[in-house]
Amino acid sequence: DAFAILLAAHHPQLNLLGISTVHGNASLAHTTANAGSILTAIGKPDIPYYAGAAQPFCRVAVHAPEYHGETGIDGTDLLPEASVPPVEKGNAIIAMRDALLRQPTGRAWLVATGALTNVALLFGTFPEVAEHIAGLSIMGGAIGRGFNDAPLGRFRGERERVGNFTPWAEFNIYCDPEAAKSVFSNPALAPKTTLIPLDVTHLVLATKPVQDKLLYGSSNPEEKETSDVRRMFHDLLIFFAHTYADVGGIPEGPPLHDPLAVAVVLFDVGAGRLDFNYGDGERFNVDVVTDGMHSNREEVRGQVGRTSIKGPNGPKLRIPRGLDVGAFWSMIEECLQRVDELLASRS
Repeated sequence: DAFAILLAAHHPQLNLLGISTVHGNASLAHTTANAGSILTAIGKPDIPYYAGAAQPFCRVAVHAPEYHGETGIDGTDLLPEASVPPVEKGNAIIAMRDALLRQPTGRAWLVATGALTNVALLFGTFPEVAEHIAGLSIMGGAIGRGFNDAPLGRFRGERERVGNFTPWAEFNIYCDPEAAKSVFSNPALAPKTTLIPLDVTHLVLATKPVQDKLLYGSSNPEEKETSDVRRMFHDLLIFFAHTYADVGGIPEGPPLHDPLAVAVVLFDVGAGRLDFNYGDGERFNVDVVTDGMHSNREEVRGQVGRTSIKGPNGPKLRIPRGLDVGAFWSMIEECLQRVDELLASRS
């Protein structure tokens, strides 16, 4: 999420209207504090952020400390306290509606990088927003079954998997499968929706050379000169690298899931040099398993949260099969450079 905020806030072709937080990697209190801290760290504390849903539609909230630590953003001591508190007046869902509807029809995108509770509440309560926006980009789900050649790793070193939280389910969809199902099955939204599953994010691994590039930028790595904000992002990346290797079974480097959902927007508006591969324009009817309970016991949990491609009937989403990975990392590095320049100008 930190890298997604970085890209959304600092790419010159994007105007980040605001952020709504949600339960997921950690409690809502933690994810909201983290959003404010990241905005402060990257020199954008004026971007409004709101606390959204604290729990799923009809389930108890589940968190992922094994991946992200207890706070949801463990691994660094360079993260500042938020200099601006979250907006407490009003409601996050209404704030989302108002911000999107203030834009011209067909202009604004909604990007979801966590559980889809806020998104489902928005379109369920205010269906007119679906007709108004340009698009919806979602990081979530996992297809598997040879969708592409992305490495999906092994679940806790035991067996091949599809998901990253259970053998079948990606975490964001697992958190609130009912919300995901309502979004994917919305006929007004489907033509405007791009899904970025693990099959895509696992193509973008932050290997050691990538980690060094993000840490040092254009500086000579042997001189070990870098900025605090780069060290902070590098710390977060290294923490995630260790946990993703231990839990997810991918030792080459962690995938950078969430900023890909932002990068899709840049591709669609023709900004930047990043290409996504959509084949011949294929689209997919995506279903979500809602049978089963959140549990550590597989016989109770089943395949809840699993995403799968169904037959030809039903609303169809767009899912890329690949992208220009080098161009993506260059885009992230350029945003870090803009942060360096902004913070240096204020010091």
